[in-house]
Amino acid sequence: MRRALGVLLLAAALTGCASWPFGRGSALVADADRMARDGDFSGAVAKYDEYLARHPEGWSAPRAQESRDTLAATLTARGEATRLRQEVARLREELARRELDLVRVRQEADRLRTDLERLKQIDLRLERTR
Repeated sequence: MRRALGVLLLAAALTGCASWPFGRGSALVADADRMARDGDFSGAVAKYDEYLARHPEGWSAPRAQESRDTLAATLTARGEATRLRQEVARLREELARRELDLVRVRQEADRLRTDLERLKQIDLRLERTR
């Protein structure tokens, strides 16, 4: 009888220990983890925030905080990368316009050089006839 009671208490203790981490907000953390794996970083950040608001001293609060911070930093970096890509595209367009301007200016300079040479020839002819 004592042995059966001991086994029963041990089984109850092990069952309690085994299920303990899966209580108190673990569904929120699991959802946040799944969202992060699926690439829904902003949704995952919101779930981690919800878990941390409800269970600030929870067993997985440190990991949730770290995951939340990492994902928030990733979102910030992605936003910055998008902004920089747009800036690079804008600068490339500007460079293309400037290159076209440069071609036009070079053509105009060549035309002016040709005109100047013709004027020099005319001036030399006029000098000879005087």
